[in-house]
Amino acid sequence: MTRNRNDRTKLGLVVALAAALSPAAVRAQAAPDLEPTNAGFTKDFGLEACDFSSRGENPYFILQPGYRLVYEGQEDGEHVLLIITVSDRTLRVGNVETRIVVERETHDGELAEVSRNYFAICKQTNSVFYFGEDVDNYENGKIENHNGSWRAGVSGAKPGLNMSGTILLGGRYFQEVAPGVALDRAEIVAQDATVATPLRTFRNVLKIRETTPLEPGAVEFKFYAAGVGLIKDDVLPLVQAGFAN
Repeated sequence: MTRNRNDRTKLGLVVALAAALSPAAVRAQAAPDLEPTNAGFTKDFGLEACDFSSRGENPYFILQPGYRLVYEGQEDGEHVLLIITVSDRTLRVGNVETRIVVERETHDGELAEVSRNYFAICKQTNSVFYFGEDVDNYENGKIENHNGSWRAGVSGAKPGLNMSGTILLGGRYFQEVAPGVALDRAEIVAQDATVATPLRTFRNVLKIRETTPLEPGAVEFKFYAAGVGLIKDDVLPLVQAGFAN
């Protein structure tokens, strides 16, 4: 799951995916139409071989209705509260039924953003793919715009890889493939990080470096713990995790 950056200025197929995410193979397969700065990031994942499910989980991503993660911290001098909830609703994107994951973010108690994100899990690889999001950006309590919204199959957008079922150190891939709108890229930089959060200290944490060609020079880091999911979203640490009553 990714926070919207645009308004702050994802057997045979297993083997193929593992190969696609290896740095050497990625360099060899880089598509010629990619910008030079994008070379080395996989954007094609062979999804025609996937059977998708709108619920399930892999070690670092729980896509089960009712699962909720809460983050809290300071960002740009403001108190930020971010709540991510796996809803009981689904949405069909193309021919894939996706699960709607809702992100709600407030700054100093004022609503800043609500996004509905669309995910599905490939049964063959246990990888989680990202099919788009609808974003409501707020200003003074009213919706200001929908910047950052995209949907796979619309205007050249394609599903991105949000969390691989096969973790390879050095793997580089696109999480979002929406030209001109959302092009978040991920690189797996560590699998043994230690991260302290208000909830507890986590070890053997997956560390992912995120960039986008839409904001050259911008870098964020996300940290994931097995059995929990995202435990730190850049500067926002996890404060609560579990299923809502």
